[in-house]
Amino acid sequence: MDEIDKLIRDLGHASVLPQLAALLGGLALAYGLSWLAGRGRESDSVWFGRAIVDGLLFPLLALVFAYASLLALAQRQPLALLKLAVPILISLAGIRLLARVMTVVFPGPGLARLVERLFSWLAWLAAVLWILGLLPPVMDEMDTIHFSFGKSKVSLLAIAQGVLSSGLVLVLALWLSATLERRVLREAVTDLSLRKVAANTIRALLVLVGLLFALSAVGVDLTALSVLGGALGVGLGFGLQKLAANYVSGFVILFERSLRIGDTVRVDNFEGQVMDIKTRYTLIRSLTGRESIVPNEKLITERIENLSLADPRILLTVDVAVGYDSDVDQVQAILLQAASACTRVLTDPPPAVRLAKLGSDGLEFTLLFWIDDPAKGQLTVQSEVNLNVLKGLRAAGVEIPFPQRVVHMKVQPGRAAEIP
Repeated sequence: MDEIDKLIRDLGHASVLPQLAALLGGLALAYGLSWLAGRGRESDSVWFGRAIVDGLLFPLLALVFAYASLLALAQRQPLALLKLAVPILISLAGIRLLARVMTVVFPGPGLARLVERLFSWLAWLAAVLWILGLLPPVMDEMDTIHFSFGKSKVSLLAIAQGVLSSGLVLVLALWLSATLERRVLREAVTDLSLRKVAANTIRALLVLVGLLFALSAVGVDLTALSVLGGALGVGLGFGLQKLAANYVSGFVILFERSLRIGDTVRVDNFEGQVMDIKTRYTLIRSLTGRESIVPNEKLITERIENLSLADPRILLTVDVAVGYDSDVDQVQAILLQAASACTRVLTDPPPAVRLAKLGSDGLEFTLLFWIDDPAKGQLTVQSEVNLNVLKGLRAAGVEIPFPQRVVHMKVQPGRAAEIP
């Protein structure tokens, strides 16, 4: 309570007015410089955000100006207002850094938003403890709490500092990887699949290196990780074979480019467009809106039809049956006209008609035609051709047979047939 009373008393001192003027001037200057530097900025910029003040540059510049004012007015006592502003601006800068980086790296609102809220509460709590002068006693108390890990003991303060430093390094690594992907890979690599695998590789390497540096900085013996690596290898060899195979298969697909984002494929009679290739699975979306998650190992080990490779043309067929008394030449002409009337049917190669079978109920013809846009759907063009066939046959008076069966009644000798 003494710290709170002292803070309230200092805020009522006459020296607050020049501090307030210096703080407001620093905030205005920070906003002006941020606005000048952020003209024509990208909407997802970490430095400027969407509205200048929600970026990283504004709180950093405001912190610099506030601290400079604190040093310049050091002869005037007390400096409660500026001392109050410094921890607030530090917390705000940390929150803005985490929030903007997480938004750029993980555009989805789920995990990124949760991490941002958790860190915001912790940052503001630390700022309040700093302002009230309770942060040093809390840190001393945390240093007295120890946890035993085998033969070594680690204090709660060391764990908190390790988590904080590791998180900062990981955020900076993610920021660097996102910047390299946006500024370098988009211009150097035109293929979307190669750009994605390059971005994932760079991100994984930067995060790994950053994590190792962070662990080393807090005093963790990295040689102990060799045991963990051996255990992980044994786990992958026995319990995680499928998972490891899917991850390896994902990188193989991206490197070989046997499947690319945007290709139309058919997997287990499920046809759709490849929307995304993850390291573990591939997302395929059909024209009906359904999405299929296919493990990458399946795409490597089984037969997959890629309708978007060298030649996009595919052959479609329509089966038609007519009566035996129909004119074969007339039926062939009607079927060819029905296919040619469809705009999506190619003229080169032209449609063709074949008498496929002398069926039990009629003559069975097969109409063959080609399309070069399977991504727009095959059922739609087949439906249009079927409708044209039906209209043409009905207009020409050609019989479309239906299954018929003849029943023979056998009369026994010496007994008249009974007619019901």
